[in-house]
Amino acid sequence: MILPDVQATPDERGVALDEVGIEELRYPLLVADGQGAKRETVATVSMSVTLDARVKGAHLSRFVEVLHAWRDQLAPDTALGLVEDLRGRMGTGRAQVRLQFPYFLERPAPVTGARSFSEYGCALAATATTDSAWLELTVRVPVTSVCPCSKAISDRGAHNQRGYITITARPATDADLWFDELIDVAEASASSPVYALLKRPDERHVTMAGYDNPVFVEDMARNVAVALRADPRIASFRVRVMNDESIHNHAAYALLGWAAAAGSPA
Repeated sequence: MILPDVQATPDERGVALDEVGIEELRYPLLVADGQGAKRETVATVSMSVTLDARVKGAHLSRFVEVLHAWRDQLAPDTALGLVEDLRGRMGTGRAQVRLQFPYFLERPAPVTGARSFSEYGCALAATATTDSAWLELTVRVPVTSVCPCSKAISDRGAHNQRGYITITARPATDADLWFDELIDVAEASASSPVYALLKRPDERHVTMAGYDNPVFVEDMARNVAVALRADPRIASFRVRVMNDESIHNHAAYALLGWAAAAGSPA
């Protein structure tokens, strides 16, 4: 029995569509990390293609077929392979894939070396056209910051709070860049990283190290910018820092919009 392919039938209205696809799909993946391992995670997925004015619809089943074929090998090169595969399978001029997922790295505590997993919110966006393909990497990194003003005006102590540094970076062509490096930059730009496991000697170290390195949200955003501008693997980037203030009833934030980095063409 031959079933009709309704999506492939002609459309006479003369309207091309910029994006047609699927979104809010939850799917298990294996994601490579910079520690030589693959981590199991579950991504929230959106995938889309352009649709020619003459074509009635996209074959939505092919989106999941492509994702399933690449599900166990997500890394910088294979992410571009995934989106190129999607574009070829769909026979379109442009394809996009966005994957958002928790990303886990094993971290040692600063003094005792006790190991635990830290979670980071990450997203990968891959785009392919007929003549180029590129990635965007996003990390949302929890950090601790100690207030410089509070330290300067107080006889004892200083208020500190949990903050989040969000970096989106576009790697330069053929650059070997992954989430780990962006996470390291974010953590180094704050008063202290956040750890899942701290023993008493570690807690003492983190408390005093943060006190010795107070930063405003402005400082953290600028610290990140300085580090990323100097990295030849990065073409451009965006930074947003937010502190959930501990002694105010508001949050504080600083934003640097898209900025060119060393990896940008002259």
